[in-house]
Amino acid sequence: MSHAISPRKKTRLDPIKIKRAQRVLGTATETETIERALDEVVEEDRRNRRAWKAHERFLKSGAQIDDVYGNLES
Repeated sequence: MSHAISPRKKTRLDPIKIKRAQRVLGTATETETIERALDEVVEEDRRNRRAWKAHERFLKSGAQIDDVYGNLES
């Protein structure tokens, strides 16, 4: 994903968390790690919102679920 060049920011971040995130994300630099982590958070929020909307549509549809195996609670 391309990003516009932005002004430098001075922040205090836990270096251990940055290193862990780098390993998880497979990124080379701290900046890339933070950018990717922010992208992941934004994308997760988008997915969650879509899933919630689908859930609401399902509930409003009035569809019935038959417990053919007897595993669902009453």
